[in-house]
This record gives sequence, structure tokens and C-alpha cells, in this order.
Amino acid sequence: MSLFTSNYLKGLSRNKSLNESVQLSAQRTAGHSSFDIFLCHSFLDKDEVEGLYLELTRQGFRVYVDWITDPHLDRDNVTEESAAHIRRRLRSSKSLLLAISHNAQISKWVPWELGYVDGHTQHCALAPVSKDNANRSSFDRSEYLKLYPYVEKPNDLSVFSNRLFAVDSAFKYVDLDSWVKGAAPKQEFRKFF
Repeated sequence: MSLFTSNYLKGLSRNKSLNESVQLSAQRTAGHSSFDIFLCHSFLDKDEVEGLYLELTRQGFRVYVDWITDPHLDRDNVTEESAAHIRRRLRSSKSLLLAISHNAQISKWVPWELGYVDGHTQHCALAPVSKDNANRSSFDRSEYLKLYPYVEKPNDLSVFSNRLFAVDSAFKYVDLDSWVKGAAPKQEFRKFF
């Protein structure tokens, strides 16, 4: 299993197909009212977030990213209207996935969005974005982030390489699709990735 690296996610963003580019543009006018995943992030990680968005949509998830779905929002100017709009988007999403990076730790929106969802549904997970080839053993969730599972992708040699998993520990995990639908990571007696 591996965490998402900045290079991997930026590569997905750079190498997206023409069809995916058209779909990204179409999200601005799609008018979706519900999402599987609210992708919480720092805008400073825009390239990585676009890659993560592509990874998740390729898996069949409907994903909310503010600057993709609602480009009219001004993330630098917090108003009652923008906060109310983001609350509606958070409530219309089944889960929140936090693209955790150094930049996310300094964002003014990230703790607010995470706290809002945790306070209402507790259905939050992390997607660690590493600048290097970090793995599970080097990923250290700080303090309250240890409350949440994190998403991993099996390495390319695994028979499960086309799936993502919500992981609590080496032997406690569930596929991301089941997690989005409400299943919690469970203890498995064998580690198959």
C-alpha cells in the first residue's frame, strides 16, 4: 500500500484525457445536488487535488471540489453567504475526504469544514498527500487526525491496484466504496496489500 505522492497526483492532473478535461469544465454547469465525497483541501495544493479528484471520479465517485463545481466562490473572502453555501455542500455530501498536506494545516477553511462534518456525521477520512514516497509506516497523523481513517492505494503489483481503501491500521480496512456508503474499517486477519 502507498500514500498519494505529490508527483503521482500532479501526473494524473497533467496527463488527464481530453474527455476528463471536458468533464472538469462541465462540472461548473452540472448543477449536482448531492455528492459522494466532499474533497476538503488547501487551494495551494490545486494540482494535487485535481489529480485526487480524477483518481476518485475514475473510481465512480461524485466528488465536490469548490473551485471545480463552484468557481464563483471567493475562498479568500469568508462571508455569511459563502459559509452557508459550503454548509449546504457539506450536508449534501455523504462523506468528507481531507487531502492532508502541509498546506492544508495552514488553511482557514480546512479545520472549519472538518469540524462541521465531524460534528454532524463523523464520516471523515484523510487522503495524505506526500511530497516524497512516504508509506504507511512514515505517515504520522497528529493529535485529532488519528480519529479518522486514511485512504491508501494498493501498489501496482497488487490484484487490488484499481481500488482504494479506507484504513485504520495494517489489518483494519474497508474498500473506499463501502466506506462512503457507511461501512467502517474492520479487522481482517490477513493483509492482502
